[in-house]
Amino acid sequence: MAHTQSAKKRIRQTIARTAVNRSIMSRVRTLRKKVAVAVAGSDKEAAVAAYNEFASVIDKAAKKGTVPANRAANYKSKAAKSVATIA
Repeated sequence: MAHTQSAKKRIRQTIARTAVNRSIMSRVRTLRKKVAVAVAGSDKEAAVAAYNEFASVIDKAAKKGTVPANRAANYKSKAAKSVATIA
């Protein structure tokens, strides 16, 4: 167990940061699935709307450092390609 004040504070910070990151990642995963479902349903309007929402959330996650920038770019690229395949 931590003995110093600074170690105790780091534990508190880690717990708080983990909760925030977990919430952000949950939202990212949910929106990725939402895009995939819209693409599978061949609904162009819903897919574009879902993609726009997903892109916004993933960019914010990358900005905060929850997701690495390159991974965020890969997620956006794959989602955009899948949306573009809808006729």
